[in-house]
Amino acid sequence: MLEAKHNALMEEAARRGHANLDQLRLCFQLLSLSTAIDRDCATRLAPHGLSEGRFIVLFLLHGAGGTLPPHELAERAGVTRATISGLLDGLQREGLLQRRHDAEDGRRLQVVLTARGKHLAEELFNQHTQWIGGLFKGLDANEQAQLSQLLGKVWLHTDSGRGATP
Repeated sequence: MLEAKHNALMEEAARRGHANLDQLRLCFQLLSLSTAIDRDCATRLAPHGLSEGRFIVLFLLHGAGGTLPPHELAERAGVTRATISGLLDGLQREGLLQRRHDAEDGRRLQVVLTARGKHLAEELFNQHTQWIGGLFKGLDANEQAQLSQLLGKVWLHTDSGRGATP
């Protein structure tokens, strides 16, 4: 289940007599799983001409009723304004959204899903959530709750998670 690079790191850690091999293996298993999910996600979105970033923009716009200003999209997606501009450019070229001047304040822009963008967002969101949910169908409700709790505990030991609540 480990990627080749993680196997190589495990072998080197074992060769050096590292004391925490079990913890290293757990981390590398989690990283390998995350990489596999990301790769599968990209494979599922590619036939629609979408990256994960483009999909997130469609999802956010759809969830907001089809319209948001670019700065709010960037904030919700957790990306810079420059990144959101690139994502919007690509989606606009594909005919999935339009940029329009705000009716009340012509200086402000609104990003609006086209009918094609709305349809694609709905279709892919349903497919995507079913696929993600299916990843955990081998776990019963108690196992899912336990996994969530355990991941939350690990999160608290990351630099990002220090001081946060799981």
